[in-house]
Amino acid sequence: MAKFAESENRNFKNIFVCRRCKSKIRAPTLKVMAGGIKCRKCASKVLRPKRKK
Repeated sequence: MAKFAESENRNFKNIFVCRRCKSKIRAPTLKVMAGGIKCRKCASKVLRPKRKK
């Protein structure tokens, strides 16, 4: 199956997952790396990028 750049960006670009409660957050990469983004549910600053399957 072909992968489209538009769908890849929509599904994976700037989307991070909280390592503690597994909620998804859309935020700029540089802000996440600087520690400026917190999880809405548990207020954790430990985030990871969404995995591509």
